[in-house]
Amino acid sequence: MITEAIQATKALVTAVPLLGGSHSQSDYKAALELVDYLIENDDENPLIDILAVKIAEYEEHNEQFYEFNKVLEGMSTGVAALRVLMDQYNLKQTDLKNEIGSRSLVSQILSGKRSLTIDHIRSLSARFNVRCEVFI
Repeated sequence: MITEAIQATKALVTAVPLLGGSHSQSDYKAALELVDYLIENDDENPLIDILAVKIAEYEEHNEQFYEFNKVLEGMSTGVAALRVLMDQYNLKQTDLKNEIGSRSLVSQILSGKRSLTIDHIRSLSARFNVRCEVFI
């Protein structure tokens, strides 16, 4: 069993270098693609959780994400989640008119001058297919 586990681990790290500690952006992107694929096709696969940890470590320590992480540190969790989702979906403030309202209101929420309301949270949750708790 031990020998098989060691061989399987070596094979997995060869197939997914980020698991072995790679700092390559291409390995990071390949791991993201694999997670997306697994979520769509095999959402119970334990590799999703393992990769999520390695991806988070990469994003936390990579210079490419330094400024982004610094901005997120100063925001509420809900606003940070909204910014991440906007980035992932390549959305502008005007794209959230149906969920939040005017561009100026979205701007005020993103800058911390206003808070998300319960209605905003419900609408955003439905749009992005995530739990409401993400924005609280």
